[in-house]
Amino acid sequence: MTRRSFAMLSFALLLAVGLAACKPKAPETADPAAAPAAADQTAAPAQASAADAEQARAADAEISQLLSEAGPPPVEGTDYVVIPNGQPFEPIAGKIEVVEVFNHVCPACAGFQPLISAWKAKLPADVNFVYVPAQFGGPFDTYARAFYAAQALGLQDKTHDPLYRAIHIDRSLKGERGQDTPQDIGRFYQAYGADPTQFAETMGSFAVEGKLAKAKQFAQRSGVEGTPTLIVAGKYRVTGGTTRTDQVRIANQLIAMERSAASGN
Repeated sequence: MTRRSFAMLSFALLLAVGLAACKPKAPETADPAAAPAAADQTAAPAQASAADAEQARAADAEISQLLSEAGPPPVEGTDYVVIPNGQPFEPIAGKIEVVEVFNHVCPACAGFQPLISAWKAKLPADVNFVYVPAQFGGPFDTYARAFYAAQALGLQDKTHDPLYRAIHIDRSLKGERGQDTPQDIGRFYQAYGADPTQFAETMGSFAVEGKLAKAKQFAQRSGVEGTPTLIVAGKYRVTGGTTRTDQVRIANQLIAMERSAASGN
């Protein structure tokens, strides 16, 4: 089997699997002595492989096909639920917000990311896509801090996908498999221009604390129980579908429904 065929097969299998999700776990007590010593050298930037490129092309083709098909209208209670008193996370006038509640340590989120990247690139100008990191304790909270630190330092866009790769493919960071310190994570971001000490300090900053509180409140108010979860306009939480592609289709239909409601049609 060629590398291209293998990448296409892997992506097809990804789309065919059920909706696995990452959920809160019982707290575990880590043994600091069991953790390997951190390397002193700066980590090299995570490099996308040829297989990654093929997977991205497959995801792009899947999203293009999805957007060309109307599909049946979404059904409340089956495909989505209405969030009581729901509000967008970051309301912008004239924009329909789409939130992915995610976390970089979540394997299901890592598997979903190729589709999310392809879909996000094709969303129309009246849609604002927002990542909101889930906080389920342990490494989820650590990486939620890292997300907002990267955002504060202007590094989030260029490191979002590479961080998934570092945790789940290269395994240069542990994610859910252990305990990454702020210094460990800072070394990853150093490869993208951050000062690792400044990054670690930013993770514990007052500004990041405020964003974490806002993200946790949004997730709780929206009834998020696992990741990844898509929320449209702060009003609708996608619950249906048998694959991640189905979830994107439902979210896309909810965007259209919200657009029509806003225009009075």
